[in-house]
Amino acid sequence: MFSGRLQQEYEILAIIRASKIPLGSGAIRDELNAGGLQISEATVGRILRDLDKEGWTERLGYRGRILTAKGEGRLRQLRAERERSVFSGELLKALRAEGKGKLVEVLVARRAIERETARLAALHATGEEVAAMGKILAKQRELLAAGQSTADTDVEFHRLVALAAKNKVLRAAVDLIRQDGQLTPIMEYIRRRVGSTMVTDHRRILAHISAKDAKGAEDAMVAHIDGLIADVQRYWDENEGQ
Repeated sequence: MFSGRLQQEYEILAIIRASKIPLGSGAIRDELNAGGLQISEATVGRILRDLDKEGWTERLGYRGRILTAKGEGRLRQLRAERERSVFSGELLKALRAEGKGKLVEVLVARRAIERETARLAALHATGEEVAAMGKILAKQRELLAAGQSTADTDVEFHRLVALAAKNKVLRAAVDLIRQDGQLTPIMEYIRRRVGSTMVTDHRRILAHISAKDAKGAEDAMVAHIDGLIADVQRYWDENEGQ
């Protein structure tokens, strides 16, 4: 959770970064209080001394502090952590609102439809479509390695599989069932919490599609979605009552 000292550190670095002149602890205290973060000047001073030791700020005599290049990097890191914390908090609210029942219902419906889109994609996908899926998975691996969200690439991969199936009714069904834009990031959050990833599943599905192995592609898609259902169940079992 992004709170306490990290929040104070982030706010102080952001205030120094935004200032065109060096700032002292009193000026920083006033900015913090104006922003709703009540903190004493003595506490600000202690934090600033710690920031100086880390090399994130530099004291210019009695004029105050400025942000160093190293401090710029620290501020970017804290901003990313803060955004992830906010995102996780919003997802937890959505998880409680959606409930396990709805998530499982959606996944069961997806399993029924997407097993067929995967089978048909193996029969009908062109070389260009297979290459497009491969590019999406390469991007997905890069995002995962960087610790960033892969939700958009997950949606795009399944959309490309449905397109390659060459069945407009199935494609429309996939689009309809995935209309709730919140469900994909919720599933990504759950999979991260229980230690799973989608990338390996997607690579297996694509390998069968590329090999024109219809039964293999269908089985791989079913295993993928069965894994999602299991992750939902495991998450709820581990976090029930929290």
